[in-house]
Amino acid sequence: MDSTFSSTGAARTKTRAIVINALFITLTLVATMFINIKLPIMGNGGLIHLGNVPLFIAAFVYGKKTGAIAGAFGMALFDLLSGWTIWAPFTFVIVGAMGFTAGLISEKVPGKRIIVNTLAIAAALAIKVVGYYFAEVILYANWIQPFGSVPGNVLQVVIAGLIVLPLAGRLKKIAG
Repeated sequence: MDSTFSSTGAARTKTRAIVINALFITLTLVATMFINIKLPIMGNGGLIHLGNVPLFIAAFVYGKKTGAIAGAFGMALFDLLSGWTIWAPFTFVIVGAMGFTAGLISEKVPGKRIIVNTLAIAAALAIKVVGYYFAEVILYANWIQPFGSVPGNVLQVVIAGLIVLPLAGRLKKIAG
């Protein structure tokens, strides 16, 4: 009887994880797809969207794995569905790394949550800026043009951080 209960509990836990991951993939996709502005500046210009909001919530509330899955799959699906297909492999790796790193820092670094999560967002920002800079260098064979996307990438993560930081602690208590 105990083994049946424990396997049922494990199945519930696995089902819960699948549902949460699917929810955050969807939220990241929808926020990226429907809440965005293309910046009219040099190079690719960058795309300002709110997809980083559910990505950071997933990472801070449910951890590095959910953050990585939400970011990698949610934003790569956006690229595939919206005509940015060439970006999908880069997005999968870069944004997956952002979610994983933000979640890892939030999980492992001791201290006041708002400071730790700010550090996590700063690390994710660095990954985004450096990752997309080199992705553009690869795609456009140009070392200067990618600088045009940096302001949009910075703005995008900063806005997400301003939205998520006051909410993350409360949401983690609710999800508890």
